[in-house]
Amino acid sequence: MSKLKLHWQMLIAIVAAVIVGLWSGTDSAFWGVSLYDIFDFIGTLFLNALKMIIVPLVMSSIIVGVAGLGNNDNLGRLSTKTLSFYMLTSMLSITVGLILVNLLMPGVIDGEAAGSRLNLSSPDAVSEQLARVEGRGAGDITGVFLRMVPPNIVKAASDGQMLGLIFFSLLFGVFMTRITKVYSQTMLNFWFGVYETMMAVTLFIMKFAPIGVFGLVAKTVAATGFDAFEPLLIFFITVVLALAVHVFVSLSAILWVAGVNPLQHYRAMLPALLTAFSTASSSGTLPVTIECVEKNAGVSNRTSSFVLPLGATINMDGTALYECVAAMFIAQAYGLDLSLATQFTIVLVALLTSIGVAGIPAASLVAITVILGVIGLPLEGIGMLLVTDRILDMLRTSVNVFSDSCGAVVIARSEGEDGVLARNA
Repeated sequence: MSKLKLHWQMLIAIVAAVIVGLWSGTDSAFWGVSLYDIFDFIGTLFLNALKMIIVPLVMSSIIVGVAGLGNNDNLGRLSTKTLSFYMLTSMLSITVGLILVNLLMPGVIDGEAAGSRLNLSSPDAVSEQLARVEGRGAGDITGVFLRMVPPNIVKAASDGQMLGLIFFSLLFGVFMTRITKVYSQTMLNFWFGVYETMMAVTLFIMKFAPIGVFGLVAKTVAATGFDAFEPLLIFFITVVLALAVHVFVSLSAILWVAGVNPLQHYRAMLPALLTAFSTASSSGTLPVTIECVEKNAGVSNRTSSFVLPLGATINMDGTALYECVAAMFIAQAYGLDLSLATQFTIVLVALLTSIGVAGIPAASLVAITVILGVIGLPLEGIGMLLVTDRILDMLRTSVNVFSDSCGAVVIARSEGEDGVLARNA
């Protein structure tokens, strides 16, 4: 098994979990221990490992990404254009996801919440948390911004109030580059070290993902049979459709308005998109992305070397879209009718956490735990997302990379570079 690629390992684990779960049910035991309890232990242990790395991973990722902008006045114009483009496309992707998840309602089957089919805890078991979410009104929007500036950042992080930690990390990254160079370089080296270490820890934990997936899926199948797969199929279709709309409508429209031929750009970026799909890593695809953007799309090295590495760190359109849809799906499965204020919170946190998601496979699962924690939803729903996560991870990574490349060509056109693909090409 260890010689197979991760997505094959997870696929085998899912198939095995379905077979074992159907065979065992909830009454089978091994040496006097319930198999259902064993599945629950394995799945919970894996989820705990993901939650364990949230704070250092998100904090170091954001600080390193923001600090990467530097403090060079000559990069001011390019930085403004790049960040503006990435903010625009991220908001567009989240909006598309929010609209489709409200239209298709994947967490509601035959007019009823799908929580029982997904083997989620009954509302009584999590009544306090659910009441916290349902009770939010329009006035809670101000509370979102108040939570962004907590009086005690350490306590906020330990309590799972990640909005404050994210905002603090953004401020830290900005002002870290404005202190004396000898100190700022020391700090930058430290946070780069933390970031690289957390990426390594995340990859280590993901090596056990097939085992965790086995436990989570087997537990659900043992309790519900195949009932869980209908809402998951609708969820899968919702995410894929939203990603397609963002790529072929939103980003294509931006390219067209900027004077870039969308069809030509698709062809130019095909090698990078296939690499992103197969690796599910925007960081791992970066060398191929740079080569395609420079050689096939005609962007200068000056622009690509700044825009693309930054995009691989902070521009995660597909990931932000997925996080939003996943959080709404879990809320619907619990039977919650989320207010506009709570949905606004999901949009805001999805946007901020997408900045802090490392460009490695399945890192968005960490971000989803942040979103669910911020809006007060139980984290157990994450388990079922793992069933379809690998394929969706590959798709959303391709969207992330394509958005980065769109940013490079649009900004290159705005900088007056003549070699970029023209709309009439």
